[in-house]
Amino acid sequence: MKKWIQPSTRAFFTEKPRDGNDRLVSRLHGYVYGRWPYFYISMATGRHALAKYVSKMLAFARMFSRADRSRARARAGIRFANRYHGKVMPVQEAGRLIQINKSVDLGDLEQIIPYERARRIVLNNPGHIVALQCPCRASSPNPCEPQQVCLIAGEPFAGFILEHHPGKARSVSPQEACRILEQEHARGHVQHAFFKDAMLGRFYAICNCCSCCCGAMQAHRNGVPMLASSGYVAELDQELCIQCGECADICPFQAITISGEGPDVSQDSCMGCGVCVNRCPAQGLELKRHKDKCPPLDVDGLLNRRRPQPRQ
Repeated sequence: MKKWIQPSTRAFFTEKPRDGNDRLVSRLHGYVYGRWPYFYISMATGRHALAKYVSKMLAFARMFSRADRSRARARAGIRFANRYHGKVMPVQEAGRLIQINKSVDLGDLEQIIPYERARRIVLNNPGHIVALQCPCRASSPNPCEPQQVCLIAGEPFAGFILEHHPGKARSVSPQEACRILEQEHARGHVQHAFFKDAMLGRFYAICNCCSCCCGAMQAHRNGVPMLASSGYVAELDQELCIQCGECADICPFQAITISGEGPDVSQDSCMGCGVCVNRCPAQGLELKRHKDKCPPLDVDGLLNRRRPQPRQ
């Protein structure tokens, strides 16, 4: 029977998760997510015809218990978010993360990436990077182009995606992956480092997300906490600002508004992606660390961090 199991599938099921969650249901969840990502994402975003049919079926029941259903949907959204996270990153840090050229186990990162489930970043064979057709864009009625912009990093994830989706994925070098990051950032799209408990509790992808197609960004706007701030906010130098409005037009989180006095950056809404900083023609915006935001994912700092020595 083994011969019917593809090598990448065997590798995924035999790889030990680094968060201790080795339940079969979690492993099967991860398999379904990686094997049928387009169906999975389109169902999660409600874009699939089956999702719309299920929604209509539930509408009748909601008439009888609207408040209970509303609370149940909110609880379901929180549970989903606790298992599937995106960490917003400035594009330069995303480039460093994707170019790590050695296997890395950075230990317990709960204080650095404050997610319930994402305890570790582990990259085995990180030089293996796959560019996958974005499931969010593929399920969108008017998708942004190009679509092959989801970067799956390390094993067993990259090999699994490449083996199961040969027509939608291709191997890329770290240099080409960085070019994809830069090109997407120039288009005004946001870099997210993604974690999911069913994906062995590990970092597995950098996605280049647009607000019109990305299911995580849309869920975030609707109050489901699936995205964490980069730890920075954009700050404006009023003396340099020429009040062109470019920053407000490009901001993917709608954190910048224009008033009679010029741009106003909402520090609560700003996720610190840096898209506006690079788009400003007057170089009047800068990303600065914000004390009330979660800590940045400082890749260089994490790699150089020394582990505590065991007590004698």
